[in-house]
Amino acid sequence: MIRDDDDSPPPKPVRLPKLPLDLLGVEELNDYIGELRAEITRVEADIERKRSHRTAADAFFKKPPGG
Repeated sequence: MIRDDDDSPPPKPVRLPKLPLDLLGVEELNDYIGELRAEITRVEADIERKRSHRTAADAFFKKPPGG
């Protein structure tokens, strides 16, 4: 029986489709790894940029001591 009152969180959306790895050759797999590493580097750079903006905003809007 399926319960309708399940409190588990919904599954996270899939952001990247999973390639059928068994259809790819070694060179294609190495190329795919390179693409994934490039995407990871791009995402990490954006995370750092956003953290930097957040830090600057926090410093700008920080209440003065005793205020």
